Amino acid sequence: MSDTPQHHPLVQQFVDYLKHERHFSPYTARCYGADLRQFVEYLAGGPSLEDRRDDMDDETLGIKLTGADAMTIRAFLSHLDTFGYSPATTARKIATLRSYYKWMLKRGHCDTNPMLLIRTPKQTKRLPKAITVEHVEKLLSAPDNRETLGARDRAILETLYSTGVRVSELVDLNRNDVSMTEQTMHVRGKGKKERIVPLGSHALAAIRHYLTLLEPDPRFSAVRQQSMMDPQTPLFVNKNGGRLSSRSVRRKLDKYLTAAGLDPTISPHTLRHSFATHLLDNGADLRSVQELLGHQSLSTTQVYTHLSSMRLRNAYDEAHPRAV
Repeated sequence: MSDTPQHHPLVQQFVDYLKHERHFSPYTARCYGADLRQFVEYLAGGPSLEDRRDDMDDETLGIKLTGADAMTIRAFLSHLDTFGYSPATTARKIATLRSYYKWMLKRGHCDTNPMLLIRTPKQTKRLPKAITVEHVEKLLSAPDNRETLGARDRAILETLYSTGVRVSELVDLNRNDVSMTEQTMHVRGKGKKERIVPLGSHALAAIRHYLTLLEPDPRFSAVRQQSMMDPQTPLFVNKNGGRLSSRSVRRKLDKYLTAAGLDPTISPHTLRHSFATHLLDNGADLRSVQELLGHQSLSTTQVYTHLSSMRLRNAYDEAHPRAV
């Protein structure tokens, strides 16, 4: 049996649509596929598609998928309750089904959209987490800048905080995406939307130092040769010279959080939140921050104004003699 789970054809078509027509990232498309696979497994009546009843072939499952009504969806959501998922996870699975059946109806695979009768439960809004400038400085100084991989890690952390890019955007960077003369970086964001972001002097210096150590390092001779012939050479490489993965960046961050004695729940996205919050704290306008983050909607960026206002309120309460 293959180690790779197989999707039902109607689900695979949808996942392909997300990747090739909507230009979703491979990771996001996999998440949608995993949610739908769980729904298909529920319809099949077994813990996994491999354990479904013998008479439950793809055609029968297809009929169940296309014929699902609101009662079927509600029964599935009740089934999810047994797993103890958080409200946010359940809401994401509902959003997946909503997108899926909207696509199914549009492609003529079903006559009605059962999700029109399903409400997404209200969730408690959580403010994005940000860390202080002092903690950022402590984290950035954790890698050993004297050797190649340590210099790479310092450059990664500096770039994340300097630009606010998503970790998926960071690992997608190539050498020619960085302009040392213009002090900018070309970023390919969600939905293949591209933007140019400024690079701070500390991030530029860290990238330059990393590349200075990388070039003569005999372990990366193949990378040096590739960079001379191909401008699409990855900017941040792993120990084998290949493109660094998002998961590897998260592992590296965990390592330096431990070394610096910082909160282990800090993630690469926390640096993105900190980037936006610190800009707003120091007077940047919301539209500029929206463009820097690559947000399509201003309302997505506005959540940071609440965080910034909360920090100002705390500072006021602590400093003003008649605040409390």
